[in-house]
Amino acid sequence: MTENKEKLRIVTGKVVSDKMDKSITVKVERLVKHPVYGKYIRRSTKYMAHDESNQAKQGDVVSITSCRPMSKNKTFKLVSVLDGSD
Repeated sequence: MTENKEKLRIVTGKVVSDKMDKSITVKVERLVKHPVYGKYIRRSTKYMAHDESNQAKQGDVVSITSCRPMSKNKTFKLVSVLDGSD
């Protein structure tokens, strides 16, 4: 029997909402190169993540990883809070 281990995706982003119970919304920004002009453009994606202990607050920089689907929109979970807001 061969095991198919899937590599977990870990991304870093900023918490934009923590108003839900045990859930946060994280905005992840990336730079993509324009196909014609070559200029780098900032693109962002918002992910909902599971925060079991409600430790992340709005403005914190956090690290999240992919996991099994916890609800319709939550497929990530909080790994650690990297930088707290002041």
